[in-house]
Formats: sequence, structure tokens, C-alpha cells
Amino acid sequence: MSRYLLQIINEDLLQQFKDKVDAKALATTFSALEDAELSNGDFSFYTSVASVYSSKIEGEPIELDSYIKHKRFGIEFQPDYTRKIDDLYLAYQFAKDHTPTKETISKVHGILAKHIVSSNWQGRFRNQNMYVTTEDGRIEYVAASPFIVNTEMEKLYSDIEFLVKQKLDIQEVFYFSSMIYLVFVKIHPWNANVGSTPILRTHRTGVLKKAERLRISDAFSICDNILLTNFS
Repeated sequence: MSRYLLQIINEDLLQQFKDKVDAKALATTFSALEDAELSNGDFSFYTSVASVYSSKIEGEPIELDSYIKHKRFGIEFQPDYTRKIDDLYLAYQFAKDHTPTKETISKVHGILAKHIVSSNWQGRFRNQNMYVTTEDGRIEYVAASPFIVNTEMEKLYSDIEFLVKQKLDIQEVFYFSSMIYLVFVKIHPWNANVGSTPILRTHRTGVLKKAERLRISDAFSICDNILLTNFS
């Protein structure tokens, strides 16, 4: 029986997730995470890591070492080489400081897509069909119909708002964080930059406030793998 009254986020795998992920070990590992020595008040190493590797999802060629030299030490590169990753870095910072809501999630897309999509599509839902294709041109996945994107996203916004207000244990935090991301990607509400939306990656619940200073991506990846293996 469902414990939470959720509209679109699937709770069926929660108990299986709890059986596979030890709460004490997860909490201990999470508490032991520390920021990198390179980080300071103006620079976050792990935000840079997240920005670079999220940008690679969108096909950007930048290397982590080059971006750290640019962001931490002020070494100049061609603007086209760093501009989109700088936008993503700013989006991570914005996401860190704001609870995920309908308005802030839209704002995040506007920030990270500033130099990718035209201004009239920044933070605005798509009205076309969306496909994921293989390298040889075969359709691998079809996202939600554009006619139901708004309805499905309203359900997701409602679920996020509800979960943020709950007292979740650490297993539930990680489970719902991963499930939020999975549902979001399956809806694929925008024309671009869905996979790299930072508010739904390192900061995708709003209930895990410590995440802003931690190497949380690896832990989320473990959760994602469990969910993706079992989700149908």
C-alpha cells in the first residue's frame, strides 16, 4: 500500500530499494563526504565536475582540466569553449540556493540553455514530438507526447512540493531523488538540456540541503542504476 499520495512518482520499488541499500552505511558514507581542497568561496570543484560532465551529455567537447584552469585560475580560453559550461555552472549555483518549484525549475533551464536554444524556448515546454535516436538513426525512445507534457509536469511539480514537506529518511531521500530525475527525463519537457538540468541532478529534491557541498553524484548514480534496472 502506498505510503505517500503521489501523482506520478512511482513508489512501488521503495521497499526493494531499502532492502538493497543499507541505511546506516549510506548515512555514514554521506556524512563522511567532504569538499575538495581546490574549492574556495568563489569556486566549487565538484560543481565544476558536475558542469563539465553534464555538458558532455549534450555533446560539448570541453575537458575538466581545462575548465578548472578557466574557472579556478582565470586562464582564458575561446568564449565558445567555456560559455555553455559557465551557464551550467551558474545554473547549479542557482539550484543550490533555491527550493525546486515550477518557477525555479523553469528558471534553471533558462540559465543553462541561454546559449543553446532561442530565448523564446528557454524554460518553455516543447510543442513537438521528442525522440532519442541511436547513432545509426534508429528511434530508441519516444518521450511523452507534447499534448500531455504540461499535465505530466504539473503532476511532477505537485509530487516534488509534497515530498519537500515530508520527513524522509535517508533511503527515501535518495530513492525519490532518483525517481524524480527518472520521471523528468521520461517526460522530457524541453527541446534541449533535459539530462543536464542541475536542479534535477545534484539538487533534485530540495530535501537534501547538504548536497550542495558534497560529491553526491556518485551516490545518486548508484540509486539510478538500481531504479533503472527494475523500472518498467
